[in-house]
Amino acid sequence: MNTNLFKLVTLIFFTLFLMNSCGIYKRSDVKDNPINVDERVKRNIQEGRGFRFGKGATRGGDFDFASSNPLWRSAVNVLDFVPLTNASYSGGIIITEWFSSGNNAESNTRELKISVQFMSNEIRADAIRILVFEKSCMQNNCKTKKIKSKLESELKLAILKKAALMEKEDFKKYKETKGKNKAKTITQN
Repeated sequence: MNTNLFKLVTLIFFTLFLMNSCGIYKRSDVKDNPINVDERVKRNIQEGRGFRFGKGATRGGDFDFASSNPLWRSAVNVLDFVPLTNASYSGGIIITEWFSSGNNAESNTRELKISVQFMSNEIRADAIRILVFEKSCMQNNCKTKKIKSKLESELKLAILKKAALMEKEDFKKYKETKGKNKAKTITQN
């Protein structure tokens, strides 16, 4: 019985030693961490190290940074000609409502829906996938199908071009404001 107790105590100390050496426990100084609890919580959530329960919790996280992604902004901008059903930055998808392309009799029976899926935040050809769906109705009999259309490639090209221009403009603004200020701070020190 003494040996079992000794083994258990040894195992507990060994486990605690391993947990400490693996980085699970990390010593921190007061100067590195904000004193205010709200600031600490906000920083931990931004760094992906925390979560919230109850009041103040958001489903799926806080995605206020969508406005900083030029690919996302350009897609929303290019698709401004049609109302959006779903625009989920966290899900990486934009879906439009059904819309008709013209005023003739055929357009009343034929409607299109566009889906933009984001595969990456980088501005490159394989970063987005655009799907076009067609709904044609004849006397309360509607059929929906995915179609291949020139609209897919035209939208993709327009989104990528606009995203590249937005990124270039954002970089120029950053360089003019924050970039210059950083250079001044470094030279003053």
